[in-house]
Amino acid sequence: MTAINNTDLTDTFTSKKVLLAAPRGYCAGVDRAVIAVEKALDHYGAPVYVRKQIVHNKHVVASLEKRGAIFVEEVDEAPEGCIMVFSAHGVSPAVVEAAQARNQQTIDATCPLVTKVHREVQRFDKEGYDILLVGHEGHEEVEGTAGEAPHAVQLIDGEKDIAKAKIKDPSKVIWLSQTTLSVDETMETVIKLREKFPTLQNPPSDDICYATQNRQVAIKKVGAESDLVIVVGSANSSNTVRLVEVALEAGAKAAYRVDDYHEIDDAWFEGVKTVGVSSGASVPEDLVSDVLDYLATKDFGDVRTVTTAEEDVQFSLPKELRKDLKAAGQDVSNKIGR
Repeated sequence: MTAINNTDLTDTFTSKKVLLAAPRGYCAGVDRAVIAVEKALDHYGAPVYVRKQIVHNKHVVASLEKRGAIFVEEVDEAPEGCIMVFSAHGVSPAVVEAAQARNQQTIDATCPLVTKVHREVQRFDKEGYDILLVGHEGHEEVEGTAGEAPHAVQLIDGEKDIAKAKIKDPSKVIWLSQTTLSVDETMETVIKLREKFPTLQNPPSDDICYATQNRQVAIKKVGAESDLVIVVGSANSSNTVRLVEVALEAGAKAAYRVDDYHEIDDAWFEGVKTVGVSSGASVPEDLVSDVLDYLATKDFGDVRTVTTAEEDVQFSLPKELRKDLKAAGQDVSNKIGR
C-alpha cells in the first residue's frame, strides 16, 4: 500500500500529491453496529435478519450478506421468532412493536448518539413542546426519530417546510436535528427558523454527531488546498454526500463521491496537482487504501495526512447481545469504537 506521512500544509511540494483527511471512515457508532451483526452471526448462526442496511455502505452490506445476514425493508418480511437487528440509524416505537408482535429477538444497534436525539424527542413531547426536526425527508434516521412523537414533530427539510410550520405555544418550541447533517447548512436553516419563531429554543446539547463534525472540519482544510477531492462512500450515505458539498464550499475546484476506486474517472485528473481524499463514516479503510493505490498509478504517490482531530469515542455492544454473549461465557468488557 502507498506510504502515508503526516504533513503540515505549509510544506512546499513540486510534484503531484494527495492530501488525506483525518479523521475519516468508520465512526464508533458504525463500528458498533457492524460488529454487532458479525457477533450475532457468530453466536446465533445464520441467518440473522437486519432491518434496512445496517449502515449506509453497499460494500459493508455485501460483506455481511456473504456471512449470512439477510437485509429486509420491514420486520414483517422476516420470519416470526428470528434474530432481528435494528440498524445504526434507529427505528420508531411502531417498528419495535411490530417486531415484538412477531416474537422476533431484537438487537438494537442504533447509534447511541441517535438514541440521544430519540430521548430528547420523548422528553420535549412530554413537556408539551412543538419539535422542529431539521433533516432530510425519507432518511431512515429521521423516520425513526420523528416516529417517537409524530404528533409533536414537524420535519424541516428546506424553506418549504419552514413556510408551512406552525406552533401552538411560542414559549415551547425547540429544534433538533438529524445527526449526519452539514453543520453549516443546519445553522443556516436554524437562522431562518428563528426569523419565523424568535423564541425557538436550542437542543440541550449538539445533535450533529462528533464524527460528522470532525470529518467536515478535516475536509474543509483539505478541500481548501485541493484541485480535486474524492470522497469514498455510498450515495445513500447522508454524511458522505455532505462531505462532497463541504469540500466544494471550502474551495475545491471539483469533488466527487465514489463507492470504490473503480468509479474514478481519469478525466478528473486533467490539470490536477493536488487530490484530497476522505471517506464517510460508514466506509471501511480498505476502500480508501484501494483509492490511494489507484492514485499512485496516476503519479499521485506522495500521500500526506492532514489531521484536524483525534477520536477516542467508544461504545459498548447492544445490551441484548451483551447479555447473551455473557451468558455464553464470552468476554464483553471491551468497548468498541475509534
